[in-house]
Amino acid sequence: MKVLVVGSGGREHAIVTSVAKSRRVSKIYCAPGNAGIAGLAECVNIGVMDFDRLVAFAKEQAVDLVIVAPDDPLVAGAVDAFEAAGIRAFGPRANAAIIEGSKAFSKDLMKKYNIPTAAYENFTDAEAAYAYLEDASFPIVLKADGLALGKGVLICNTLEEARAGVKEIMQDKHFGDAGNTMVIEEFMTGREVSVLAFCDGTTILPMTSAQDHKRAMDGDRGLNTGGMGTFSPSPFYTDEIHAYCMEHIYRPTMAAMKAEGREFKGVLFCGLMITKQGVKVLEYNARFGDPEAQVVLPRMKNDIIDVMEACIDGTLDQIQLEFEDNAAVCVVLASEGYPVSYEKGFPIRGLSAFEGKEDYYAFHAGTKLEAGQVVTNGGRVLGVTAKGKDLFEARAKAYEATDWITFDNKYMRHDIGKAIDEQ
Repeated sequence: MKVLVVGSGGREHAIVTSVAKSRRVSKIYCAPGNAGIAGLAECVNIGVMDFDRLVAFAKEQAVDLVIVAPDDPLVAGAVDAFEAAGIRAFGPRANAAIIEGSKAFSKDLMKKYNIPTAAYENFTDAEAAYAYLEDASFPIVLKADGLALGKGVLICNTLEEARAGVKEIMQDKHFGDAGNTMVIEEFMTGREVSVLAFCDGTTILPMTSAQDHKRAMDGDRGLNTGGMGTFSPSPFYTDEIHAYCMEHIYRPTMAAMKAEGREFKGVLFCGLMITKQGVKVLEYNARFGDPEAQVVLPRMKNDIIDVMEACIDGTLDQIQLEFEDNAAVCVVLASEGYPVSYEKGFPIRGLSAFEGKEDYYAFHAGTKLEAGQVVTNGGRVLGVTAKGKDLFEARAKAYEATDWITFDNKYMRHDIGKAIDEQ
């Protein structure tokens, strides 16, 4: 079968790598793709939001399955557009992807269906938000309602910081229209865990757990980013916690979306906080996490096409998800200055070191081919991933592999997976 993957980052490279392993796939296209993806798929220069051209291309090439990976096209209705043209597509329709597209919607959904989450209030008026903060407890969390590339969340320790945050989100529109509505949420403390789950609208099958590192600098300091690295599985996500989440979070979320007439098919990302008061939902995403996909998918034993088609067909209850009994760590190699400002276009050396090596991956995030040379083309450049028998070995191998790669302005955190030392 022919498969088209929509997207261009490290997540998409991980998805394409898994699709390439499928016994059922004869041809892979990726729109627009990147320099790494080009080694496995035919990259097509069509933007992720250009639905008309994407649909036309899928028809022309007789594509059998489209995998829509990023949040923007999902929320904007890419899956709806493919389905309207009679093309099978993996991912939630727009009316279900709103679970990520609007934080106010997802918080209201959790409140209505008693799914554990942080206390919150939604605001569409900056003055009302300022007034609310006068009596608030700190620290407190401000969230732009819409999509903001994983960066629309501000943790404020003082009233002064919070007032500046309201101005930044709602009045200065730092995150654009994503800040038209804002959520003010209680600050939770505990262990943060990410769990991705395949969904067919009724059945939900969680994958192995992961933990992401969002802050730009070592010691969880600096600005929030799209993710500086991750590891899987999380040692803090126990069987007991999993059972609790199945009963109180995962299945209730599926049932809630169905009850609202928003049947969710695709991948649901549950960002969880393990607090002293129990597990609570931090956020939902409507797709594979990035860089969580880079440590979860390499450990999955199943043929990803079988699982995705079961999600589309409503037969996920017939699938037994299986993961390797090992661990994986991903360290993001970024451009110095990310996530604020950075230079691009620097040649990347050392990628050939990964060729033919089992358990090592260089997932391309922000790269492109320029005159036959792979060069940097983004803030997050590569996700260097390694598998090991346990998290300690995987971490050591991943950091070993980061030394194989060189480019000007290379930057990374040196404490990815450090939490595992604190068990």
